Amino acid sequence: MKKALPYLLASILAAFGLLTLFMSTSVIFDLFGVRAKEGNYVLFVVWANFISSLIYLFAAYGFIKNTKWTALLLGISVIVLFLAFVGLFIHINAGGIYEIKTIGAMIFRITITMVFAILAYYTINKHRKLESHKAQ
Repeated sequence: MKKALPYLLASILAAFGLLTLFMSTSVIFDLFGVRAKEGNYVLFVVWANFISSLIYLFAAYGFIKNTKWTALLLGISVIVLFLAFVGLFIHINAGGIYEIKTIGAMIFRITITMVFAILAYYTINKHRKLESHKAQ
């Protein structure tokens, strides 16, 4: 079970990353008519999601390889998303157009990314400490 957890987390994160990558690139490059379906999207939020999607994929690899930089990468993604969220509120207060679903989606994405960052920190660091104690 202990060896399955990193693969499970990596699989979920990779799937989330690939879905995010597909959706953000579809909006950025207007693929498959997704841009029209998204309505009043905010481009810098889409770019923040795109950057996070790449980070998710690297972090999924980090879960499998049990690297301590995994939590750091996901922490960086949280910061990118949080800054985009703050920017979204500035955009809204300045009278910019947006979809109300964007606020909920950003809260969801930030929460999920924070959960994965915490899981990475505790599962990888705990595993690394156990390995170092066994080596002594």
